[in-house]
Amino acid sequence: MALILTFLGKGGTGRTTVAVATAKRYAQEGKRVLLASLDTSPALSLFLGETVGSQPTDIAPNLKATYLKSAQLLEESWEELKTLEAQYVRTPFFKNVYGQELGVLPGMDSALALNAIRQYDASGAYDVIIYDGISSPETLRMLGMPEILSWYVRRFRQVFLDSDFWKAISPFAQPVSSAVLSVDLSADNFTQPTNQVNNILDDGKAAVADPNRVMAYLVTTADDISLATARYLWGSAQQVCLTVGGVILNQANLTDEIAQSFDPLNIHSVPKIPAQDWQILTQALPDFSASATTAPRSISIDVAKRQVSLFLPSFDKKQIKLTQYGPEVTIEAGDQRRNIFLPDSLRGKPVTGAKFQNNSLIISF
Repeated sequence: MALILTFLGKGGTGRTTVAVATAKRYAQEGKRVLLASLDTSPALSLFLGETVGSQPTDIAPNLKATYLKSAQLLEESWEELKTLEAQYVRTPFFKNVYGQELGVLPGMDSALALNAIRQYDASGAYDVIIYDGISSPETLRMLGMPEILSWYVRRFRQVFLDSDFWKAISPFAQPVSSAVLSVDLSADNFTQPTNQVNNILDDGKAAVADPNRVMAYLVTTADDISLATARYLWGSAQQVCLTVGGVILNQANLTDEIAQSFDPLNIHSVPKIPAQDWQILTQALPDFSASATTAPRSISIDVAKRQVSLFLPSFDKKQIKLTQYGPEVTIEAGDQRRNIFLPDSLRGKPVTGAKFQNNSLIISF
């Protein structure tokens, strides 16, 4: 399993520059590195001095880079879908639709990129995968997909099976489908493919929540807007359970005011690199591996106290909406909505109070 590392910040703060420097540093340390970019503009190729393709391209010893081109990823995923369909459905209906014909729907890019990263990780060919997204909100939505999709599978599958509609048609659906379509529409037939999806989503959620597997760093300049954006992204990252390991202050000196605004994160100032002198920048980068044990965790649950604590820096209580539906609590903050599936000991217990303390929302049951 690889360490997956990404960088969050306002556009123009040097996220791609820092990503390239980080990839070079890990490669120099002997790690097998893949630098993957969803931005298919020529920028990454210019930074690396090599033409990067849609398949991992050799850049230097231990270092490869690739563009995650959505159309090609969709074509590959479509073939995988048809394979699964043939495995679980007796009369596949996607077999005559070809991946080369498909257009990429808005928002599909992130899902395709996440699946590609999952496959590169599962290949065992890399020790470190560095992801350079088009924008930081897009990156957070991508990393939050396992949690969001698992909620849809969990809630809507059961809602459908429990619905009066399904109860009314189920006595007739199976014999008719077997006779006419040769398709098994019994509820049990959903179990295998649904469990396979759930296993993938559970693995994804566990990886994002584990700082030894997935981690982000904030990148900012001393500009007020860049600093405010970095703080907002810090809080938003907690909503997808993503650990933020620290801050990289690009081309600026650290002040007490900046340090206080990101406390308790460590802040590392990096200089402007003259004429693509990457060695200066790689030496100024922090020890990313050390951050896994020191960075604040996004959630903690104290069963004895009947409390759930969410670390939400940059937000206050007025910006947070809390709702409860059965065994889950939903937290809305910024552009993110997070569903927390409660442990058995708290499930069914109503929320008795919520307070905001030390950048954390503490919910009592």
